[in-house]
Amino acid sequence: MKTFSTLVMVFLMSFTLFAQSESNHVKKEKVGDLEKVTIFYDSGEIQQIGYFKSKKPHGEWKFFDKEGNKLVKATYEKGNKVGKWFFWNDGVLSEVDYKKNKIVKVNTWGKVNSQLVIN
Repeated sequence: MKTFSTLVMVFLMSFTLFAQSESNHVKKEKVGDLEKVTIFYDSGEIQQIGYFKSKKPHGEWKFFDKEGNKLVKATYEKGNKVGKWFFWNDGVLSEVDYKKNKIVKVNTWGKVNSQLVIN
């Protein structure tokens, strides 16, 4: 069940990234050959922050809830999900390993101390 919940969260985060990229709550800035994108909630709090390269997500992305708590730390390479993605949900940490947009492995831990979690 935890694996299913994690997969649903992954799907929703990916969908949200692309669905809101055209919103008026988006700040874009050029950083070298990348475009840094910050997406905001209506309240002004940051919802997502990450980079695009050639109009595809590239590099590190972070997703936050409305209170500023980190929900997801993700990595893209030319639009593909790669590496370790971390999901925080009610104090539960899940780690999803991706290779070329495919899930390779999922680990879930119980309640974690937020001071010990990777930043």
